[in-house]
Amino acid sequence: MFATPDESHRGSPDDSPDPHTPSADCPLPGIVAAFAPRLAELAFEPGLVAAVDQHAAELRELLYAQGPELLPRRLHRAELSDYARGFLDRLDEIGWREPVGYDFAVHRLTAICWLVRQNGLLTA
Repeated sequence: MFATPDESHRGSPDDSPDPHTPSADCPLPGIVAAFAPRLAELAFEPGLVAAVDQHAAELRELLYAQGPELLPRRLHRAELSDYARGFLDRLDEIGWREPVGYDFAVHRLTAICWLVRQNGLLTA
Protein backbone atom coordinates (compact mmCIF):
# COMPACT_ATOMS: atom_id res chain seq x y z
CA MET A 1 0.00 0.00 0.00
CA PHE A 2 1.16 3.51 -0.72
CA ALA A 3 -0.70 5.24 2.08
CA THR A 4 -1.38 3.96 5.53
CA PRO A 5 -4.51 5.52 6.96
CA ASP A 6 -4.25 6.77 10.49
CA GLU A 7 -6.61 8.20 13.02
CA SER A 8 -6.36 11.68 11.47
CA HIS A 9 -8.24 10.40 8.42
CA ARG A 10 -11.13 8.98 10.39
CA GLY A 11 -12.58 12.33 11.35
CA SER A 12 -15.98 12.69 12.90
CA PRO A 13 -19.12 14.53 11.97
CA ASP A 14 -18.41 16.95 14.82
CA ASP A 15 -15.09 18.11 13.31
CA SER A 16 -16.80 20.89 11.35
CA PRO A 17 -20.20 22.56 11.40
CA ASP A 18 -21.24 21.01 8.06
CA PRO A 19 -19.26 17.94 6.93
CA HIS A 20 -20.87 18.16 3.48
CA THR A 21 -19.58 21.65 2.72
CA PRO A 22 -16.52 21.54 0.46
CA SER A 23 -13.41 23.36 1.55
CA ALA A 24 -11.30 25.40 -0.82
CA ASP A 25 -8.59 22.71 -0.81
CA CYS A 26 -10.97 19.77 -1.31
CA PRO A 27 -9.26 17.26 -3.64
CA LEU A 28 -12.45 15.40 -4.58
CA PRO A 29 -13.44 17.51 -7.63
CA GLY A 30 -9.96 17.01 -9.10
CA ILE A 31 -10.03 13.26 -8.46
CA VAL A 32 -13.46 12.99 -10.08
CA ALA A 33 -12.33 15.01 -13.09
CA ALA A 34 -9.24 12.86 -13.55
CA PHE A 35 -10.71 9.43 -12.82
CA ALA A 36 -14.36 9.62 -13.95
CA PRO A 37 -13.32 8.43 -17.45
CA ARG A 38 -12.01 5.24 -15.84
CA LEU A 39 -15.49 4.53 -14.46
CA ALA A 40 -16.64 3.89 -18.04
CA GLU A 41 -14.01 1.15 -18.26
CA LEU A 42 -15.85 -0.77 -15.53
CA ALA A 43 -18.33 -1.96 -18.17
CA PHE A 44 -15.57 -3.73 -20.10
CA GLU A 45 -12.94 -4.71 -17.53
CA PRO A 46 -14.09 -7.30 -14.97
CA GLY A 47 -10.69 -7.19 -13.25
CA LEU A 48 -11.00 -3.44 -12.80
CA VAL A 49 -14.51 -3.87 -11.39
CA ALA A 50 -13.19 -6.34 -8.81
CA ALA A 51 -10.24 -4.15 -7.85
CA VAL A 52 -12.28 -0.93 -7.57
CA ASP A 53 -14.98 -2.75 -5.60
CA GLN A 54 -12.35 -4.07 -3.17
CA HIS A 55 -10.83 -0.61 -2.70
CA ALA A 56 -14.27 0.95 -2.22
CA ALA A 57 -15.06 -1.70 0.40
CA GLU A 58 -11.81 -0.95 2.24
CA LEU A 59 -12.55 2.77 2.21
CA ARG A 60 -16.13 2.23 3.40
CA GLU A 61 -14.84 0.08 6.24
CA LEU A 62 -12.22 2.65 7.17
CA LEU A 63 -14.50 5.69 6.96
CA TYR A 64 -17.94 4.30 7.82
CA ALA A 65 -17.19 2.00 10.74
CA GLN A 66 -17.25 4.22 13.77
CA GLY A 67 -17.88 3.61 17.44
CA PRO A 68 -18.05 0.38 19.40
CA GLU A 69 -20.85 -1.05 17.25
CA LEU A 70 -18.97 -0.44 13.98
CA LEU A 71 -22.28 0.29 12.30
CA PRO A 72 -22.36 1.92 8.87
CA ARG A 73 -23.39 5.54 8.61
CA ARG A 74 -23.51 8.13 5.87
CA LEU A 75 -20.15 8.99 4.31
CA HIS A 76 -19.18 12.63 4.85
CA ARG A 77 -17.39 14.61 2.17
CA ALA A 78 -14.94 16.02 4.73
CA GLU A 79 -13.82 12.54 5.80
CA LEU A 80 -13.30 11.24 2.28
CA SER A 81 -11.61 14.51 1.35
CA ASP A 82 -9.21 14.24 4.31
CA TYR A 83 -8.35 10.66 3.38
CA ALA A 84 -7.86 11.59 -0.30
CA ARG A 85 -5.66 14.56 0.61
CA GLY A 86 -3.38 12.32 2.68
CA PHE A 87 -3.30 9.68 -0.03
CA LEU A 88 -2.41 12.25 -2.71
CA ASP A 89 0.27 13.74 -0.45
CA ARG A 90 1.86 10.31 -0.09
CA LEU A 91 1.74 9.75 -3.85
CA ASP A 92 3.50 13.11 -4.30
CA GLU A 93 6.17 12.09 -1.79
CA ILE A 94 7.01 8.94 -3.73
CA GLY A 95 6.88 10.67 -7.12
CA TRP A 96 3.94 8.62 -8.45
CA ARG A 97 2.75 9.32 -11.99
CA GLU A 98 -0.49 7.90 -13.39
CA PRO A 99 0.33 4.92 -15.59
CA VAL A 100 -1.41 4.03 -18.83
CA GLY A 101 -2.79 0.87 -17.19
CA TYR A 102 -3.71 0.17 -13.61
CA ASP A 103 -1.85 0.06 -10.34
CA PHE A 104 -2.80 0.27 -6.68
CA ALA A 105 -3.10 4.06 -6.76
CA VAL A 106 -5.28 4.07 -9.89
CA HIS A 107 -7.58 1.51 -8.29
CA ARG A 108 -7.77 3.52 -5.05
CA LEU A 109 -8.36 6.86 -6.81
CA THR A 110 -10.99 5.30 -9.08
CA ALA A 111 -12.71 3.89 -5.98
CA ILE A 112 -12.67 7.35 -4.38
CA CYS A 113 -14.24 8.76 -7.55
CA TRP A 114 -16.89 6.03 -7.49
CA LEU A 115 -17.70 6.70 -3.81
CA VAL A 116 -18.00 10.44 -4.49
CA ARG A 117 -20.47 9.75 -7.28
CA GLN A 118 -22.43 7.05 -5.40
CA ASN A 119 -22.84 9.25 -2.36
CA GLY A 120 -23.49 12.52 -4.22
CA LEU A 121 -20.64 14.22 -2.38
CA LEU A 122 -20.17 16.98 -4.95
CA THR A 123 -23.82 17.88 -5.32
CA ALA A 124 -24.70 19.01 -1.80
